[in-house]
Amino acid sequence: MSNLNTCDPYEQLANAIVIAAAKDYRAAIKKLARGRKCQAALDMKEECLRFFRSGWFKALTEIDPEYLIKKLDEEVEQ
Repeated sequence: MSNLNTCDPYEQLANAIVIAAAKDYRAAIKKLARGRKCQAALDMKEECLRFFRSGWFKALTEIDPEYLIKKLDEEVEQ
């Protein structure tokens, strides 16, 4: 049996939640970077930022939220 998928199911769920939030944030900032005013994208961005800076995020991962936000922002700037 491979050790690749022996990760704790709760850890897999936590990772999936963080990844989904990162994808949502990335999509929102890409829309906003196009220069169009999109309230839905702005709302999603703000919701993701609140999540990244929350205690819930800290409970799910050890990733520094400000580092993650910075890296996602840099992706869009390129």
